[in-house]
Amino acid sequence: MRIRLAVLVGRAVRVIARLRGGGSAIPGNIALRIAPRFLEHALGSMPLGVVFVTGSNGKSTTTHMLVAVLRAHGVRIFTNPSGANLPQGIASALLARVPLDGRVRDDLAVLEVDEAYGVGLSRRVTPTDVLLLNLQIDQLNRFHEPDRVYGMLATIAESAHRRVIVNAADPNTAALGRVSTGSREVVAFDVAPEVLAASPRGVAAAPRVSAKGGAGDARGAEVELPEPVAVIEAVEGLAATVRMGAERAFLTLPARGLHYAVDAAGALATAQSLLGERFSLTTAAEAFSGLATVYGRGELLDARGQQLEVLMMKNPPSLQLNLDSLGRVPDRVLLGVDEGTPDPSWIYDIDLSTLDHVDVLTGTKAWQWATRLAYAGIPVAEVIEEFRPAVEAFLALPEAPDGPKVAILNYELMMELRLMMGHLDLEGGA
Repeated sequence: MRIRLAVLVGRAVRVIARLRGGGSAIPGNIALRIAPRFLEHALGSMPLGVVFVTGSNGKSTTTHMLVAVLRAHGVRIFTNPSGANLPQGIASALLARVPLDGRVRDDLAVLEVDEAYGVGLSRRVTPTDVLLLNLQIDQLNRFHEPDRVYGMLATIAESAHRRVIVNAADPNTAALGRVSTGSREVVAFDVAPEVLAASPRGVAAAPRVSAKGGAGDARGAEVELPEPVAVIEAVEGLAATVRMGAERAFLTLPARGLHYAVDAAGALATAQSLLGERFSLTTAAEAFSGLATVYGRGELLDARGQQLEVLMMKNPPSLQLNLDSLGRVPDRVLLGVDEGTPDPSWIYDIDLSTLDHVDVLTGTKAWQWATRLAYAGIPVAEVIEEFRPAVEAFLALPEAPDGPKVAILNYELMMELRLMMGHLDLEGGA
């Protein structure tokens, strides 16, 4: 009875939220208040299991890739929209799919899972498979030190019933894969050494966490990682070459950069593990050819007839890797940070050599950025703290002669930009 009531009330709230523009986690919150075991009930009988996708960066993109590949193979998938990676967001997404009995009818669930909330979620919904993407330096106000995140990832990995898929190019996720996992299968994906060497910052991994700092190191003897099932052998622009066993395929990535190619390798390794002999690399590569970018991750956004390339600065590695992947010095640059980034002091660790100027600087943290840019000798044409006037001023500038205008924004301003441009299909909307 509680489940049925949770679905009915949650759906009603969801309709109201969408009428007001975009999605919301409120319907999921309400459903979980009415039926605290709503998630367990909805996902507890998936025929092919539940996959968690987690790590510091790349969760949304990798989930998007993995779902596309699996659907191309005919698998019916339930997934949470990108960004809806907390329990209430997942519950909101479920309200859009489940009948009144509250049970998902798809074959498999692929869930993007926040590192911190994933620990609690794994106690409620046991994942059959866990994909560990990376451990990178995050904002200090969010996760403090990498040791803490390592412990979170270790706990989530240990909850996997069937297998753990790890990034062998990241020393910390590789270490988690080497920890003896009993009956769990360990699957690895990797990047060819020459590709890593050609990247100015490799995969931007955090330094190796010490044994006493990471809970996972003390939970079993180390074993050798298995041979990686997917290896990135070349990356150039939007093109990547991947080797899987004796086969090779050329992938069209949704955005530029080695980090997107690594996400692709993780998605392919997971898909092959799930599908076994049904997996076709040709089918998987075809799925990539029609893959759209995820909000703000190198997305080309239509802005009143102009193209904006939107780069999100979630944390130091995401900003750095996105700047490195630009491949050019942009002609027109909007840079904005607001209170969604409480402590932007990490910007002093960023190599800004890709930029030679900023046209418009905006957001409540604009003057902190102005100071950083002054130290780097990068001129700023105009500071407009209020975001909407800043965007209007930026759009009024002549279009860039060499590529689209570039907007470098933190998450909250990226979402506000989408609203301004009439894109109401908000991330996390379910």
